[in-house]
Amino acid sequence: MSRFLPPLNALRAFEAAGRHLSFTRAAAELNVTQAAISHQIKALEERLGISLFRRMNRALLLTDAGQAYLPAVRDTFDALARATERLVARDRMGALTASVLPSFAAKWLVPRLGRFREQHPGIDVRLSADHHMTDFGRENVDCAIRYGQGDYPGLESARLMTEDVFPVCSPSLLEGPHALRTPDDLRHHTLLHDDFRVDWRLWLLAAGVTDIDPTRGPTFTDSSMVIQAAVEGQGVALARSVLAANDLAAGRLVKPFDVSLPARWAYYLVCPQAMRDNPKIIAFRDWLLAEARATPGAIAEPSVPAARG
Repeated sequence: MSRFLPPLNALRAFEAAGRHLSFTRAAAELNVTQAAISHQIKALEERLGISLFRRMNRALLLTDAGQAYLPAVRDTFDALARATERLVARDRMGALTASVLPSFAAKWLVPRLGRFREQHPGIDVRLSADHHMTDFGRENVDCAIRYGQGDYPGLESARLMTEDVFPVCSPSLLEGPHALRTPDDLRHHTLLHDDFRVDWRLWLLAAGVTDIDPTRGPTFTDSSMVIQAAVEGQGVALARSVLAANDLAAGRLVKPFDVSLPARWAYYLVCPQAMRDNPKIIAFRDWLLAEARATPGAIAEPSVPAARG
């Protein structure tokens, strides 16, 4: 930076005094004393080696040098103000990058995202679908939606919703020689699994079925795939109610039995604590909570901090 650039406070005092042609009014505008304005102007003139004001008995006038200097200083402050406004506007609007589990993105978030754009047309959501835990210090991500127990040290987290777990299948499996009528009928059908294979064992025990192997059947690494396999009639999936909600509402899936289990985990929106008051994240969080409350099968709760480092 140039060694000739004067201190910012001195330039502010000069611009206000030159605009008002009064140290008193400049002091009132900047919320300082008249003596402070006088001191700043004197220090600026000494630094420049140039007189900027002519002090008369009842008036304050700019010298020729002061008149030449004032527009440039004023334009500089105006440009700085405009740049600051643009920066704040960009922080409030613009792109919001969210890391999301692929299954949650495909089955819940993406079908609803149009409503967020309608409510917040200035915020463009960019989804990064992945399973890994986001490193906010290294990745260009503003927030993340994760499925867990809420233990996210060092992050601000808001609990969005939890859910129930129950079998779902294509309506076609309710017909035919081995139509699903009771949980015992599952012995005639393929069990579909995601990575939460233990859940079938727990559900069968809750349904009073003890002679069906809970481990048989294919496994899918993503929950959206196991739901799609059920839609295609490939077997019976143990689905999470949030992810199956749209397919159940559309009739692509049915819930053949009344037995449900509460899920062990919940969905959380997490972000760095320094970003907790970011307007884009607040808008996204509030919209997510509203959508969670309106989701059939979801158990939405008020947003509370779940983990702070």
